[in-house]
Amino acid sequence: MLNSRPVPRHIGRAPALVLTLLPLAACAYDGATSPPENAPPPPPIEGAVLCNELIEEGETHFANLWQVTFGGENAEAYWSYDDQRLSLQITQRGQWDCDRIFVTGVDGGLRQVSNGVGVTTCSFFMPNGEEVLYASTQSGHSSCPDRPRPANGDYVWPIWPDYEIYVADLKTGEERPLIQRYGYDAEATVSPRGDRIVFTSTASGDLELWTCDLDGTNLEQVTDTLGYDGGAFFSHDGRKLVFRATAFEGEEDRERYREYFQQWQVRPSRMEIFTIDADGTDRTQVTALGGANFAPYFTPDDQRIIFSSNHHGGEGGAALNFDLFLCDLDGSNLVQVTTFDDGVPGKQFDAFPMFSHDGRFLAFSSNRGASAPGETNVFIAEWRP
Repeated sequence: MLNSRPVPRHIGRAPALVLTLLPLAACAYDGATSPPENAPPPPPIEGAVLCNELIEEGETHFANLWQVTFGGENAEAYWSYDDQRLSLQITQRGQWDCDRIFVTGVDGGLRQVSNGVGVTTCSFFMPNGEEVLYASTQSGHSSCPDRPRPANGDYVWPIWPDYEIYVADLKTGEERPLIQRYGYDAEATVSPRGDRIVFTSTASGDLELWTCDLDGTNLEQVTDTLGYDGGAFFSHDGRKLVFRATAFEGEEDRERYREYFQQWQVRPSRMEIFTIDADGTDRTQVTALGGANFAPYFTPDDQRIIFSSNHHGGEGGAALNFDLFLCDLDGSNLVQVTTFDDGVPGKQFDAFPMFSHDGRFLAFSSNRGASAPGETNVFIAEWRP
């Protein structure tokens, strides 16, 4: 990796790449005609298409379902503070092979925000609605870096040390660094109160949660436990964080974690959900389900947690079946929210849930309706508590 330091830059207007959302033929009302009587309320995202036929049996929390993207790999779609737009990351194999950051537009299209250099991840709207933050390896990669392929067949995530956190202005295209230092800094989200940012960083020698002000100052380390602490979100009152963390099975497992960490890699196959106060106190394990539990988010009343898990899938290809689950803050009263399972590896995935700020809708990513393994699209469900 290159340990180069970029200077604040002006990249002109954001790249002019705009994707049009093309509805699938299977989807219902396409907006071309007058809506039928007793039609469900329109979603807050322009261009989304009603697809209630993709609601699976048992998905009783979904009153209505809309599809936002059509084709490619679209994930981690998170709401703006006014609930009018989503930021998300997209890969279109054959066009570009690294995730790029987009936002939905009022015209129903998708506008690229990141500049296409290196790989980007984990976008989130700033409270003003005019800026989006995300992590990028542009300081060390001019193109898409190769993914690691361990000889022993382990599935790993790269934690590139060139990841730094940037903020892009949606009007001017100006991009400025927010967290700029060698090491992994990514997975940033902003408190619903609009006052603090939480992100994952290797600044202290392990993958820990940190918080900072909106301008990147007043950095505070939140966690200090060995393992991968990441994917954190604030509670709606800003007092707590929910996140995923490595679940170890003895000292040998910990040593293996350390070995991979030295190579800027982690194995995400065993993770559990935790909460912690935003000041770093009262770290509490929520789930003990086994498997990979990740992408947690607080329900609108902060009394429950929704997350994605494959604990119910078993071994082998079945372990690729990820669904959304709900539980209380102590892990009790576990309820399965999604039941989609195409039976084909790469077509069994529901994850990355985030409630709109008004609590009416749930955005999430899913393989449902996909025409090929690996195709992942963004959906919005009208939430039924």
